[in-house]
Amino acid sequence: MEEKCPYIVEQIVRPTGICDPEVEVRPTENQLEDLIKEIKARAKRGERALVLTTTKRLAEEVADYLTERGIKAKYLHSDLNAIERAKVIKELREGVIDAIVGVNLLREGLDLPEVSLVAILEADKEGFLRSYRSLIQIIGRAARNINGKAILYADRITPSMQKAIEETNRRRKIQLEYNKRHGIKPKPIKKKVTQLLTVEGFSSELPSEELKKFRSEGEVLKEISKLEKQMWEAANRWEFEKAAKLRDRIKELKKLVGLV
Repeated sequence: MEEKCPYIVEQIVRPTGICDPEVEVRPTENQLEDLIKEIKARAKRGERALVLTTTKRLAEEVADYLTERGIKAKYLHSDLNAIERAKVIKELREGVIDAIVGVNLLREGLDLPEVSLVAILEADKEGFLRSYRSLIQIIGRAARNINGKAILYADRITPSMQKAIEETNRRRKIQLEYNKRHGIKPKPIKKKVTQLLTVEGFSSELPSEELKKFRSEGEVLKEISKLEKQMWEAANRWEFEKAAKLRDRIKELKKLVGLV
C-alpha cells in the first residue's frame, strides 16, 4: 500500500502548486444578486467567471440579465458555430467580457487560467449535467487559478453534490498539505492568448506548418465545426471508432488555434 501512495499523490498535486478550488453551497434565493457581487469582485482583480445553467434559454436569459446589471457577459452554447464560440472564449481571456454563461461548457475543452469563479445554477437538479462526474469536471474549471472557487446554488444537497464536494475537499487537503510540507507557494498560470480568429482577414502569424494548410484561422474553426457535426452523426449511428477518430482530429485542430 505504501508503494502506491506516491503515485496517487503525483496524480493530484500540480507542478504550479495550485489547489483544487474551494467549494461552497449557497441558497437559490437572490442567487443572481449574489452572483453579480461575486463576478464584480473578480472583475476588479482582473479575473473571470463561468456560469453554468441547465438550458440554452436560461443561459441566454442569465447572460442578458447580467448585461443589464452592468456585467460584461455573453452566453455560449451549441447554437453558436465554432467561430462564434471561439470568439466568445477569446473575449473572455482578453478581458473584453468578464463572464461566460453556458450549459455544457465541458464540451468546449476550456483551459482558462483567468477563470477564478465557477458558478453552478440549479446544482441540485438531478440529471446528466449535474451528475457527480459532471460536477467534478465543472468544479475543476476553477482549478487553473490560485484564487479558484466554485459556488453551487442549490436548496438541497444531492448525493452527486455531496460526493463531488467531498472528493474536491479530499484532493484540496492533500494538495495543501503537500505544498506546506515542501514549502511550495502556488504560482499563477500565464498562458498567452493566441489569435483565435481571422474573420476579417488572414493571420500573419501561423503557429505551425499544419495551420498553413488553411488560408486563415477562421477556416480552421469552420473545419472544426464540420468535423463536430460528422462526429455526432457517427456516434448516433453507433460508429464509435469513426467518431473517436474525428474527436481526435478535432482536438488537434483546436490545439492549433489555442482552444485547448
